[in-house]
Amino acid sequence: MIPQTPLNVDNIRATEERFGMKQSEPVMATFVSLAMLLNYAVLTILLLFATPNADSLLSDNSKCACDEALINRGGFPNGFIFGSASAAYQENVQLLKDMGVDAYKFSISWSRILPGGAISKGVNRDGIDYYNNLINGLLANGIQPWSMGDYAPFGHFTSFGRCLWRLLKFSNCLNEIVYALNRGDFQDFADLLFSQIGDRVKYWITINEPWSLSYLGYTRGVFAPGRCSSFIGNNCVAGDSAIEPYNQLLAHAAAVKLYREKYQKVQRGKIGITVKSFWVMDPITFGRYPDSMRTRAGARLPEFTKEEADMVKESFDFVGVNYYSINYAVNIGGHCTNVSYLTDSRTIFTGEKNGVPIGKQGSTKSWYYIYPKGLRGILRYIKQKYNDPLIYITENGLDEDNNNSIPMSEAIKDYKRKDYFLDHLCCLREAIKQDGANVKGFFAWSLTDNFEWISGYAVRFGLHYVDFTDKSFRRYPKHSAQWFRSILQRKSQKARSTKFSDQ
Repeated sequence: MIPQTPLNVDNIRATEERFGMKQSEPVMATFVSLAMLLNYAVLTILLLFATPNADSLLSDNSKCACDEALINRGGFPNGFIFGSASAAYQENVQLLKDMGVDAYKFSISWSRILPGGAISKGVNRDGIDYYNNLINGLLANGIQPWSMGDYAPFGHFTSFGRCLWRLLKFSNCLNEIVYALNRGDFQDFADLLFSQIGDRVKYWITINEPWSLSYLGYTRGVFAPGRCSSFIGNNCVAGDSAIEPYNQLLAHAAAVKLYREKYQKVQRGKIGITVKSFWVMDPITFGRYPDSMRTRAGARLPEFTKEEADMVKESFDFVGVNYYSINYAVNIGGHCTNVSYLTDSRTIFTGEKNGVPIGKQGSTKSWYYIYPKGLRGILRYIKQKYNDPLIYITENGLDEDNNNSIPMSEAIKDYKRKDYFLDHLCCLREAIKQDGANVKGFFAWSLTDNFEWISGYAVRFGLHYVDFTDKSFRRYPKHSAQWFRSILQRKSQKARSTKFSDQ
């Protein structure tokens, strides 16, 4: 999750000074061009309106018109997948079964499979057995495994996502991915997973949120491996925020190429990528970066060779979309002396305008604001701009404070999270029914409370409460999990109240 900055003149001026920006026009709060913004902004901060209507957005209802009775299996297309996601734990299989979900998206850790970072340094068979046992347990209970690399929870397997983080642990620089491809480390890891579990895993995600790694790991330096330029001010030991963030797609495309040529015909699976920004969508759809991005980044943006462009273009069977929220954008324009990925869009993102938030928030530490309508807007844009691809909503969820002073029986009463899911499913249903969005599944983040990146245990995202004081980390279904179970049991549009248990 990404911390945001409230919109005020002092914060804008501080940003200008930090990056040596010189204004060519007055600073003003504005809704920038959607096409321009989407080339840079994360999906969670999508803007949907033009400048003249900015004030009206504050008074608009953030929700879609929806009858809760419509939100069940019968309210979505036949074969629609309902799932949840988290790190890969075998103890979660029973929780998934009790909820009645179809799929589980989970991560596969690079270091658990290849402790030395490469096949030449040995394969950990215990690690492979761990995932085999999990996969077999899921299938035995009628749950699809989705595999993702070192970061996900899918009913199918997305197994490269965070494995990329593990690769970087050994190569130490994002640009090194290119060299790793030449060495074959990334392909070897992918090849190993396809060969060992691809007979049962039919959905793969190569990289989860390339934007997050670029922005948080190599621009701001707040996530591993903690690289950034010295003027960023986050005590990074090394890095270049102007160059390093722009290289991941070759790793993704190489894994897709391997799967299609060697495994897909026999295993009959699908492979894709999970996005949180549209600078990824342009290359994997059209084989090139967006024109606006090429203009702003210039020579710092790696240029694909024809062979690379052909490999990257159309390198997906489906696109995973992670959606949490939207934000305003502030036009800061002008010239920058301290150039970086942070300055290329010439915008600052914020959840407030004139002190008024765009929506409610979850936890007191939350950076994002609840705006379900944004999901429908994103899906409409993807359909129109990127040739109507097959989409799965691979993450959607709400954080809440971890308050250890209240008893578990109260902590599981997460009514705001239940409403969050309801409101987003309403907008998703509208996108499918009214806009024709090609969405075939929805995954709730997350199945259980977890260690949430730099927030640690300060926030809880889980549908299940985890007692971190218990040696076995006992899990208890929150009201949101009980609500999910109730809607997944229904195939009709007949309204029925959910009876909650506090045990």
